Amino acid sequence: MNQKLVRLWATKNTNDEWWSSFVTSPLAIGANYFAVDAKWLTPDRITLLSFIVAIVSAVFVVLGGAVNFVIAAILIQASHVLDCMDGQMARYRNTPSALGSYVDRLTDQIQVTVWFGAVGYAAYLQSHDVMPLILAFVGVSFYSLRGYAKYVAIHTEMSRDSAYLVKVATAKTAPNDAGPGFGFAANLRWFVTEQKKILAFDEGVFIFMLSLALVLDILTPMLWVFAASQLYYGLYRSWQHGRHIGHDQKTSVQK
Repeated sequence: MNQKLVRLWATKNTNDEWWSSFVTSPLAIGANYFAVDAKWLTPDRITLLSFIVAIVSAVFVVLGGAVNFVIAAILIQASHVLDCMDGQMARYRNTPSALGSYVDRLTDQIQVTVWFGAVGYAAYLQSHDVMPLILAFVGVSFYSLRGYAKYVAIHTEMSRDSAYLVKVATAKTAPNDAGPGFGFAANLRWFVTEQKKILAFDEGVFIFMLSLALVLDILTPMLWVFAASQLYYGLYRSWQHGRHIGHDQKTSVQK
């Protein structure tokens, strides 16, 4: 067994999103197999490259046309592979950075906003209907609400229990149960199980949706799915975090 490949697979997040889990993240591992030993290539530089590629892809979306849409779809996928590579490289080298993680998450949020803003504008130019712009705005707004509600909940929980994040990290830790050395049956079970994540409509699903919609030139229907899913999950996650905080508060009072 190739030990370098095994070590690289161990850097893969166990809670990767749907498309990331079995497409872009494995592709990133393959790219890192050749890139991880290049000392001049750092995780921060890969993060920057991923962001630049994402912005360039949005330019091709705005330019419009079948060829530009296909180029944009390819660049979006490339950006996401790079986005997976930076964290894998940092974990492989054992050089994780709090600043690097912050910048990575921040650029992810900007990319989603720019991508869907560009797609909304491109669909508007095609149809001369303002609805795609509204759908893009609703989708991005409630996707942002999901993240905002999460971090407000974390801040609230930390104000009562400074060990809250440690408890959450410990509870979510799970070993890799697929990859090199696990055999065909184990990897097949992992692949089948991962498919349910498509219903979460996280960033990995957006990457797939965006690329497919651009290749097939079905921008407005994709924006309807994006807006509806984020409206639902934005409100649901906000309610869910509030319910957990209320439950934890009652538990603390009873003690």
